[in-house]
Amino acid sequence: MKINEKNLYVFARTPPFDMEGFLNKRGEVNKAFQRRYFVLKGNLLFYFESRLDKEPLGLIIVEGCTIELSNEVDNYCFEIAFNGNRTYILAADNQESMETWMKALTCAGYEYKRIILAELKRQLQEMEDSRNKMLGSAIDGPQSATESAKPRPPPRRTNPFNRPAPPPPDSSLRGGVVMSPLPFINGYFGSSNARLQQEKLMSQQDANGNGSPSGTPRAQRRPTPAPGIANSVFYPDARDQGAVNNNHSTISAAERQRRQVKALEEFARNHERFRRELMPDVSAYRERQGQPLIQL
Repeated sequence: MKINEKNLYVFARTPPFDMEGFLNKRGEVNKAFQRRYFVLKGNLLFYFESRLDKEPLGLIIVEGCTIELSNEVDNYCFEIAFNGNRTYILAADNQESMETWMKALTCAGYEYKRIILAELKRQLQEMEDSRNKMLGSAIDGPQSATESAKPRPPPRRTNPFNRPAPPPPDSSLRGGVVMSPLPFINGYFGSSNARLQQEKLMSQQDANGNGSPSGTPRAQRRPTPAPGIANSVFYPDARDQGAVNNNHSTISAAERQRRQVKALEEFARNHERFRRELMPDVSAYRERQGQPLIQL
């Protein structure tokens, strides 16, 4: 690694320092201890001959090493040991100074900071999870807290094409009124007119005393007229269809077939007309959503 010495010298003497002070250092050739002034900045340990020197005598990069007590008995010695390389033996003035330097050098390495950062992230995540759990239990109760832990399915979107089709003309005639399986939509077929026809039919039944407690007594009743056929909402010739059902013996099979074909054709025309009325709403719904109604 190429180092600019002038910038390094300026960096070594520019505060703040992580730690600084005098230590005794054993030389590599001369085994005697020599007093040096040490400055620790990050993972760089500079040592000077005196406190006022501007240029350091050497630099120790505190990475890939271990900080441990030395085998030296006296002088409160500890060492910076690199695997397979040189081992620096340093001595402090007292026990407290030795422990402070060993702790500072142990915390200076990148590996130690990475471990501490991972532990802090884990603790922060646990605190956030516990806080969210407490807020959820306080607002929604314990049952909602357990439900919030489960993944919720996305909301279902209504599809107008899933609406059931209207029945054929000869299958849903009940007393001349078509019972539509579609929901009530104001202005569409099978809505208000069908209800009015049903209410009129019920009022006629009450007036005749058919099962109603408020009806006319049997002695004062009028002769029951022949059951009439109400106007159909969907199919204009429902009255003719009712006449066919009541006069099977008088109308021929060909006439019945013709009327049934006519009713089916009228049903197809009504169905196409209402489809054209609904399609603008469906197109506008597609434009508002910005995506297809049915996702395959």
